[in-house]
Amino acid sequence: MDIDNLVIQFKKKDEKAFEKLYTMYKDSMHGVIYNIVRDNDIAEEIMQDVFIKAWHKADSYDVKKGRFFTWLINIARNAAIDKTRSKSFKNSGKNLNSDFFVDIIQSHDSLDDSTDAIGIKKFVDKLAKKCIEVIELLYFKGFTQKEASEELDMPIGTIKTRNRNCIKELREAVL
Repeated sequence: MDIDNLVIQFKKKDEKAFEKLYTMYKDSMHGVIYNIVRDNDIAEEIMQDVFIKAWHKADSYDVKKGRFFTWLINIARNAAIDKTRSKSFKNSGKNLNSDFFVDIIQSHDSLDDSTDAIGIKKFVDKLAKKCIEVIELLYFKGFTQKEASEELDMPIGTIKTRNRNCIKELREAVL
């Protein structure tokens, strides 16, 4: 069954379509979510919540606005960012052991391997260094534009412009 038919069946609440889409996208979604929350259990929980949310809000997906996978990844990314901004998540960070921080430092300079499950790393790697920095912070690490501005020590307007231009460049490379 092709993806378009799967999505149609998914929107009709077909459980087989749900299972098939879950199997197809779970690794990619987990990679994106994990890259933001940096906790496997939390990433797994968010991923399952995202699929349930997608199931209940399937009618809001519009094929004219983009691919199903993009719609799903955006829900996942937003859910992961919401989680990192929650009070309980911030409080849990106070009790982390030093191994967690070592991992953050080691993986801070590059896109996480698990993110490449969606196959975009090869396209991102072809972009200019300035684009890679912005895209990595905003889309793979879950930074807000303000946080990226502070991290890269540049005006927020520059971050916004660079983000828009780099995403346009990435879109042209992918399509």
